[in-house]
Amino acid sequence: MMAGSIDLNSKDSLPDLASPAAVPGLSGEVELRRDTWGIPHIRAASHLDAFAGLGFAHAQDRLWQMEALLRRGTGRYAEWVGKSAIAADVLGRQLNTAGASQRDFALLNDETRAMLEAYARGVNAFIALGRWPAEYAILNARPAQWEPWHSIAVMRQIGFLMGSVWWKLWRAAALPIVGADQIAKLRFDDGGDDMLCIPPGVGGVRYLATLADLKPGLAALLAGHDQQEAEVAGGSNNWALGPQKTATGRPLLAGDPHRVLEMPSMYYQAHLACDEFDVIGLSVPGAPGFPNFGHNGKVAWCVTHAFVDIHDLYVERFDPKVENTSFKGGWKPVTHRAETIAVRGEANVVIDVVETMHGPVIAGDPAAGTGLVLRSMQFAVPDTSFDCTLPVLRSSTIEELYDAGREWGLMDHNLVAADISGKIGNRVRAKVPVRPRANGWLPVPGWTGEHEWNGLIPFEEMPCTIDPAEQAIVTANNRVAENGVHYFGTDSMPPHRTRRIWQRLAGLDKATVEDMAAIHRDTVSVIAIEFRDRIRGLAVDGAAATLRDRIVEWNGAMDGDSTAAVAYVALRTALTKLVADRSGVRAVSESPYTKISPGIFGESQIWWTVPQLLRANDTGLLAGASWDDLLVQALNDAAKECPSDDWGTVHRPILRHPLSATYPQHAASLDKACGLLGGDNDTPFATGYIARLGMKATYAALSRYVFDVGAWDNSQWIVFHGASGHTGSPSYDNQNATWAAGKMVPMLYDWSRIAAEATSHQQLLPS
Repeated sequence: MMAGSIDLNSKDSLPDLASPAAVPGLSGEVELRRDTWGIPHIRAASHLDAFAGLGFAHAQDRLWQMEALLRRGTGRYAEWVGKSAIAADVLGRQLNTAGASQRDFALLNDETRAMLEAYARGVNAFIALGRWPAEYAILNARPAQWEPWHSIAVMRQIGFLMGSVWWKLWRAAALPIVGADQIAKLRFDDGGDDMLCIPPGVGGVRYLATLADLKPGLAALLAGHDQQEAEVAGGSNNWALGPQKTATGRPLLAGDPHRVLEMPSMYYQAHLACDEFDVIGLSVPGAPGFPNFGHNGKVAWCVTHAFVDIHDLYVERFDPKVENTSFKGGWKPVTHRAETIAVRGEANVVIDVVETMHGPVIAGDPAAGTGLVLRSMQFAVPDTSFDCTLPVLRSSTIEELYDAGREWGLMDHNLVAADISGKIGNRVRAKVPVRPRANGWLPVPGWTGEHEWNGLIPFEEMPCTIDPAEQAIVTANNRVAENGVHYFGTDSMPPHRTRRIWQRLAGLDKATVEDMAAIHRDTVSVIAIEFRDRIRGLAVDGAAATLRDRIVEWNGAMDGDSTAAVAYVALRTALTKLVADRSGVRAVSESPYTKISPGIFGESQIWWTVPQLLRANDTGLLAGASWDDLLVQALNDAAKECPSDDWGTVHRPILRHPLSATYPQHAASLDKACGLLGGDNDTPFATGYIARLGMKATYAALSRYVFDVGAWDNSQWIVFHGASGHTGSPSYDNQNATWAAGKMVPMLYDWSRIAAEATSHQQLLPS
């Protein structure tokens, strides 16, 4: 069938949700019911049969997405979509995601391997039915058989290099432009006080770099620069209240993960029960379990990205034949690995992966003497995170839950939890290397031996609080804790969302589920209010004065019907452009460090830094201008370009499918319109935009949830489109309007109600 003649809305491409299906290896029957929203509820006697059922359901709804995640993670996506994916595939091959995932599968305990094998049998049982998603017809491709190690690669991909690596690369690229005396300013706005997660809500000592911190990286990079001639999006909120703060005397736990709005979503609602556990939450298509969000009837858990530093960059010196790299006055051997990348419609690309004792070269030219090497906890160290899956699902208390996550290392999280005994807690769930804090600012010299990893921070010494006196916990990617005995991180996101959530919680007496849901909908930007107050007395006239007055008379709420919100974003965008120009950081595009996929853009990075510089009246990057000068110019520029529509209209995204750019003839079916949105990057109702791309939302909360701990049928949740990944399914985008309005749907947990209200019932049987 030719790609141009495919009907993506044909019922022929939709899975059969009713007929019994055979799954090899089952020990008994698996019941698969779907509720009104298309969400699967899976029940079996044994946990292995339950995971086979989850694999089958994932494949029913998200098979193409599962393989796309696998290919993107392992460097085989260009084989499907062509040259646009080459750069990302190169990085995936350099980091050897496939090899690392196969290595880790071999290290897992027998019970975990059996779980992954059961899940894979469920996936392959669906593939064997031969009724595949329409994307395979577009690509003229067949699904690959699912192997147990594939699930590990998928989990690696969804957290792929999130966090510090991009800020280190950004500062490395900006160093020759802004100079050594300004480089430490290039980090996220700290809000003026670096509000901490632990202890809850406490202001931290502002984390500033000393010359001693920066000197090693400066020397390495400036030397390397002569020889070489040479996008941040997302986050999450979560918060918990202890029983003393709620109307029922039960804990409440709420939050949302923020990521790019790509169809289908990386999170999938599911309910999985067996004789050992009964768990509901957000799963990842391609992987068994509920690693980040869920409850099992006894304890509930959710995460935010902790932004602790788990990635280091080293500048390496190579000998002329690229056989060795310098280390402590001697030499260490390097390895070479040839990788062939198949590219749809193009010739194969063959690369030479050069790897040192620190990791693979990801930028620079070793043959010219230097290269930039990445050492990441996500790849460099054997990982058995999947051994945490079953212990988490079997846990009964916060303490058991936290202990179950001891071996988790694929991603760094604030793991906020609550249990039916009334406890709430937060633990940083991550494996963090022990090394000098100087490693946190820039790439460091690989040849001195002074920046090596010296083991891991012990589990017992990772930040943790259980039942804090405040009876409240808030995390929103702000700094996890002070850097004391251990170095945890340099680049945490601004505490503006955190501060606003604390403000809302402080206004509650006896909180309810609806109170938590209302915080989800909060659109007040504390940083917008700072901008509003800063421009109040500026002398401008004409259209600029009209724009200024619209902002000055505003309450700081990024509501969909607000035109003042549009004016504020126009002002902030114009100011960011002026700072990018005057500081010269647009020129980072010429650096090899910014070309590592997905790329780094000076205007996007400086957007996050400008508020901190403005608050401190720091003019070091302004080339002689004052902030008043730039704000006046920004008001005039914004007045010329500010749209007349309200914020909901200009901020409204298109929910794009990854194939719509490659196959535009199918975009009308693959992509979906989104409901009107309020909020922005800095509000609890997070719907972020990227300054250089305009005002449309590009990332947002993929899901929102509230757990009423112990009265589970009162819990609510939502995802941004729906359960299905099939464009012709009624469950493809049936949750979007509710999500856009900040509302949620019931999280059905009681099996008698599920059976009574199910819209479909399917039996999976032993083959």
